[in-house]
Amino acid sequence: MSSIMIEPCLKELKLSSFVKNYKSYAKEAASKDHSHEGYLHALAEEELSYRTENRIKKLISNAKFPKLKQLSEFNFSHIPELDKQKIIELADCYWVGDSYNCCFMGQTGLGKSHLATSLGYEACKRKITTRFYTAAQLVNELSEAKDSHALIKLQNRLLRYQLIIVDELGYIPLSKRDAELLFQFFSERYEQGSLIVTTNLEFQDWTRFMNDPTMTSALLDRFTHHCHIFNLIGESYRFNQRKDKDA
Repeated sequence: MSSIMIEPCLKELKLSSFVKNYKSYAKEAASKDHSHEGYLHALAEEELSYRTENRIKKLISNAKFPKLKQLSEFNFSHIPELDKQKIIELADCYWVGDSYNCCFMGQTGLGKSHLATSLGYEACKRKITTRFYTAAQLVNELSEAKDSHALIKLQNRLLRYQLIIVDELGYIPLSKRDAELLFQFFSERYEQGSLIVTTNLEFQDWTRFMNDPTMTSALLDRFTHHCHIFNLIGESYRFNQRKDKDA
């Protein structure tokens, strides 16, 4: 059968890797006297690898990371009290399947966002649907959806993500309505999907941005029920870099 007849069929079936490789693989199979099954298996493996790679690229793109970060780039020696082995274990993302959460708290410049993004990147590599938000972005999107009577549609879309990262929670005080929207978001995620949260405030101080002790307590009760919690202590990495330059 000629390529004129084969290629339209492969394109119709959307077997892009087959189209690219079937001729060269056929020559190799003939030269090495491979079986038909071996030839087909090699093509199928290449197609699977190609699709997996593309799917991971799409997951990373859809996650909307502001900048890609990897754990290999994180300076654990800067935060010696941080449990490096535990973080490495979390990179396997086993906890996402159990709808567990993760929280990194500490002052600005300690690498909380780096760690959160790195775990999100590892999740994408494991074909876990992931979305990155700053807390301000998330609240604004929830508020705009409510104003346009599209909140339920947005809530359903958010629930389809297996992992959502909420970065910089606590930096900006919320209005009563926005605090209620955020509480609703956390409540809907409870045991339905995982969260990674970075915050500059310890849990007892979350009333500073929620402005409602009862709602704050209920939110934390859900969020921390199944949660890996890390308190980062140290000096700002960026501040130390500036100090070294000035020395």
